[in-house]
Amino acid sequence: MKDLKFKTNINCGGCVSKVTPVLNAAEGVCEWMVDTANKDKVLTVKTESLSASEVIATVERAGFKAQPI
Repeated sequence: MKDLKFKTNINCGGCVSKVTPVLNAAEGVCEWMVDTANKDKVLTVKTESLSASEVIATVERAGFKAQPI
């Protein structure tokens, strides 16, 4: 399993609630969390099969931006 980290614009509880159903439904995402206290709003995704670009596409479907750290 690998941890992928991304700088995002998911910056509050409301944003997290919007991205939650999309990330929870994404095949290949084992676990994820967003550190909204960090200035870069770091999203950490644990996955065995997804690439960084696939995670970014998933986050963008939820209406947010992500870039690898």
